[in-house]
Amino acid sequence: MTTLPDRPNTALVVLDMQKGVVAEAHQRDAVVSNIAALVDRAREAGVPVVWVQHSDDRLEKGSEAWEYVPELGRRDQEPVVHKSFSDAFDDTDLEQMLAAAAVGRLMIAGAQTDECIRSTIHGAFVRGYDVTLVSDAHTTEDLTEWGAPPPDQVIAFTNLYWKYHQGPGRTAAVEETKDITFTG
Repeated sequence: MTTLPDRPNTALVVLDMQKGVVAEAHQRDAVVSNIAALVDRAREAGVPVVWVQHSDDRLEKGSEAWEYVPELGRRDQEPVVHKSFSDAFDDTDLEQMLAAAAVGRLMIAGAQTDECIRSTIHGAFVRGYDVTLVSDAHTTEDLTEWGAPPPDQVIAFTNLYWKYHQGPGRTAAVEETKDITFTG
């Protein structure tokens, strides 16, 4: 289904679940718990788990806020993609890493829904990947002060439009954590 030739494999991509990113996130603990369950299932199935870690002027690399939340433990052999733009593919080695593992299907979870999640799902899709957004495993903070809808509405809208997103030769899907399988 992916438009990427010879890429039959799946990867779980966990975006920006860092202390400073999700400290005030909507339903933080439930989302972290769902991502932990996805990571466990991916590992059991032998599916690569790719950790994405953001840094910029407000989230300094190496700071405590930059660290992943303690509930999610990355294993040494699991790759980390360091990024400084919203789309995890921009100016990173994510594409090369996925190509080397013959990955053409991505399961996406993490933060923030209205920025890095949306940018990355679109970035992956236009690059030819099949992209599944895990509906209850992404979150954002409350940005209503700046005119955004409340976080639950941002999350619900993103799930809604991604469910119906289409493109030739690839798929976009939305599934709950409980429905995600990492087998053929």
